[in-house]
Amino acid sequence: MTEEEFDELAAGHALHALSDADERRFAEALAENPQWRDRVDAHAAAAAALAEVAPSVTPPAEIRAALLAQIAQTPQGEPQADPTMDALPEHPATDPVVSAAAAAPRRGWSRRLFTLAASLVLIAGLGVGAAVIVPQLLRSDEVVALDEVRGADDVQEATVEMDSGAEATAYWSEDLGKAVLVTAGMDDAGEGQTYQLWFVRGDTPVAAGVFDPEQGAATAPLEGALHEGDVIAVTVEQDGGSPTGAPTSDPILVIPTA
Repeated sequence: MTEEEFDELAAGHALHALSDADERRFAEALAENPQWRDRVDAHAAAAAALAEVAPSVTPPAEIRAALLAQIAQTPQGEPQADPTMDALPEHPATDPVVSAAAAAPRRGWSRRLFTLAASLVLIAGLGVGAAVIVPQLLRSDEVVALDEVRGADDVQEATVEMDSGAEATAYWSEDLGKAVLVTAGMDDAGEGQTYQLWFVRGDTPVAAGVFDPEQGAATAPLEGALHEGDVIAVTVEQDGGSPTGAPTSDPILVIPTA
């Protein structure tokens, strides 16, 4: 079990929102990893703090109805589109940022919704704050990373068109040392293959993660720190990324940041 998966279980445990099966998984993981006890205590403290500031009230009908409708429309265990696109700045319908973020896969989506539903009684007690908190909880890590970079004072961007007609836009901030690539209309990498991101630093490629488009679109934060003058590149590699730590094919796109 990863630390991220354990965190989700610990949050549900603090809210008494886990199924019997997940409670067993939580207990077994904690027994195997006692060093994670601090995470359990932190989630318990957060739940207690929310309970103290939230008076006992019935959740507003409109929030409960909207949440239950979202749960009913979400196939459990399947990737889903981000339901909070209105949290992004306005763009034309053809903007690759909008289409990519809408198609970004949701990791652990069913558990997030389950935990969110269990948390509703706590959030509702915060009154109008629920209208802000609920969308924030539903936003994906990819969209959060994109918003962070695009909100930076020194944000820059560049768009390239690939031979296939697909477009890729890179957003980066040297102050933050972060970059995000957004694609639209991109073909699948192929059976047993994936796209790999690179920071090219002089003549040295530095691996920066892998991604797979969903219906041609992807929002892919680059792993690691962006350095001044880096070039962002993408190659096609085997599943999991290049086994050598260096590109095994020519880049299909290159975007200079200087």
